[in-house]
Amino acid sequence: MIERENKHTILILGASGFLGGALYKELCSYFRTFGTYNISNRALEKNKHFFQYNFEEDDIYEILEIVKPTIIISALRGDFSKQVLLHQHLAEYVFIEKIKLIFLSSANVFDAYSKYPSYELDKTYSNSIFGHFKIKIENMLLRLPKKQIVIIRLPMVFGAQSPRIQEILHFLKAKEPIEVFPNLVMNVSSDSKMTQQIHYIINRNKSGVFHLGSEDLVHHDDFIKEIIASYDLEQKAIFKQVYTTNDERYLAVLPKFNKLPKHLQLKSEDILSDLKL
Repeated sequence: MIERENKHTILILGASGFLGGALYKELCSYFRTFGTYNISNRALEKNKHFFQYNFEEDDIYEILEIVKPTIIISALRGDFSKQVLLHQHLAEYVFIEKIKLIFLSSANVFDAYSKYPSYELDKTYSNSIFGHFKIKIENMLLRLPKKQIVIIRLPMVFGAQSPRIQEILHFLKAKEPIEVFPNLVMNVSSDSKMTQQIHYIINRNKSGVFHLGSEDLVHHDDFIKEIIASYDLEQKAIFKQVYTTNDERYLAVLPKFNKLPKHLQLKSEDILSDLKL
């Protein structure tokens, strides 16, 4: 691996999004950190560390040549087939340059298994288009030398500015029903803990597959109701209960082999405490 006096140069693809933005804030004080954004943004245009980049149209090589990253973090959203193509190019670049790629994947790579939680070495299997697309990229990256890749499988990630919380607050304000899935058993994460965990993975030069979710499991409907209660807004809430199955359905990613230190593990109640601040 390339060492720059232990100071990596990091390029975050999708740094204007919720997860990419949280990672940029966490890492930019410690490493030379660059990011991409898609939609024109005056504040980011002035920031010399940000590049406007539309992966559906633009070539990534130009940015790679300027930044010369030692670590690329992929936190993009958007057209699935174009993302697959981009990650083929990234995989080639990473292999040739002997650098590292951190890919933010999802618990949805296991959404066809509903009877139990999933661990790092379990075979991926999905019924959803989103899960299929994440599996396709994961499989492509798993062909690279193990030292050069980190696959981060995330459950639902919450945070004060997260799209999920913003959507809940919007529905409460508009007096619209909030969808909850009473039979869905999941684990959860927060933007603040996820960024600390990835920072640790970078610092310790870790590689492989990581499941970054809470140690405990929660029911989707209970957790959403607890979030709303933490804002003291439960009296305004209208719920639409959605049953996709009569049985409990698991969508949880738990660590068994790549466990992080105790201070980097979290419980669902930690997320609720964060939201209250």
